[in-house]
This record gives sequence, C-alpha cells and structure tokens, in this order.
Amino acid sequence: MQKIILLLALITFNMTPAQTKKKQILLIGTFHYANPGLDVAQLNNFNIMSEKSQKELEIMSDKIKKFGPDKIFVEWEFKKQADLDKFYNKNTDSLFKNNKSEITQLALRTAKKLNHKKLYGMNLYTSFRYDSLMISMEKANQKDLMAKNKLTTEVFEKQHNEKIRKSSLQEMMLYYNTKQAENENLNWYLEIANRAGNPDDFTGASLVSNWYKRNLYMYSLIQKLTESNDNKIMILVGAGHASIIREFIMHDPTFEIVELSTVLK
Repeated sequence: MQKIILLLALITFNMTPAQTKKKQILLIGTFHYANPGLDVAQLNNFNIMSEKSQKELEIMSDKIKKFGPDKIFVEWEFKKQADLDKFYNKNTDSLFKNNKSEITQLALRTAKKLNHKKLYGMNLYTSFRYDSLMISMEKANQKDLMAKNKLTTEVFEKQHNEKIRKSSLQEMMLYYNTKQAENENLNWYLEIANRAGNPDDFTGASLVSNWYKRNLYMYSLIQKLTESNDNKIMILVGAGHASIIREFIMHDPTFEIVELSTVLK
C-alpha cells in the first residue's frame, strides 16, 4: 500500500507542471535607440525620430498591444522605480518628441496604449571593469587575444553601423532578436573575456560572472514581480541581456517565450 501511495504521489508530482498553464513572455532584445556611448563598441545612432521610424513604432506598439502583456519590464534601475513612475506620468506627447530611448519610444508607448499604470524597472548594476580586463591581457602578454578582441569589436561596429544605414527600425529589431545576433552578444564573454589573464588571474572570469550575476538579479526581479494573475509579460532589454535571459526562461517551467517575429508578423 505504501508503495502504491508513493507511486501515485510521484505521478501527481510529475504531472503538475504539465497541467499548469505557462505564462507567456515576449522577450525583446534591442540596440539602444539613443546610444549613450557607454558600451565598449562605439556605434552610430539610429534616426528614431524620423517620420518612417515613428510610423513603425506605432505599428509595432499596436501589434504588441494586441498580444496584450499584463506588465512591461524595462532596463531602468530597480532602486529608482519612483523616478520611473514620475517619468511615466509626464506629458506623453512631449516625451515622444524629446526622449529617444527605447524605454520611451517602444515600452512607454505600448504601455500607454494598454492603459497600464506603470512600467517596471528591473535593472541592477554590477561591476564591469573593462579597463582591468585589458590590463590583465597585457600582463599575460596575450597579444593574440587582444588582437582578436580588437577585431571582434571592429567587426561588430561595422556590421551594426551598416545595418543602421540600410535597415528600417522593424528590420533592426527583428535582427537583434535572432539566434545569430544573440550568439554574437554572448560569444564575446566566453570566447574572449573569460580567457583574459594569467592562470592565477581571474579578472576575466570575474567580469563574466558579474555580467551573469547582473542578469540573474534582473531575472529574479522579473520572477518576483510577475504575479499569479499576470498571464503575459513583456521584457525590453539590451540584446546582450536578452541572450542570457532567454536561457533562464528556457529552464524555468513557469514561463514560455513568445518570439517578437511572431507578434510583429
């Protein structure tokens, strides 16, 4: 009898996740519409204020509205949610005309159409010492790795800037949400940064672990702030973050990813 009860308990346990409806996540990786110049790669700005781009934003936000996220998470410092709330409640027309960021132009625009009361900040900064990484490479005389890092950055800059010249906003957004683009963002951390330094110098691994830590913290906030009555959510983050957050979602049975290409088709 005890064996039968144990077997039934195991069957029930194994069936429970399958019976629970997963919450849908529209994960949107993006380039910075108004590039602040803080990233390692120096990228040209996209003309987000052009008439064509503004029309595309209206179409994209309408389609996301149709998807119907219950919450929208953005790359705004979690500890400054009060500032985000004030920002969200400013004059909308003025924001659209004067603020070029993807948070305003896509996330806020969509949230307003959905009559949301707020956006949810989930960014948490951790140390990212690129200068220390370069010093470690120099001390270890890793000339080949330094050359590879320089070439990788230059190729990324060139490809991105060429896309800006040739692509529409939607084409840019769809590209940055492909597996190819996500791998390009993630590969640098493991292929180059993690190798930096002498065998007893873990500056590179520390930088990579801090990067993962930052994304884990962000994902933790998404998990905690997604409530039981939230069936769909949207996450708007830099493409580099999206590549890692995607992996977290894939191993979290609570959620399932909805691709941007599906929503915008």
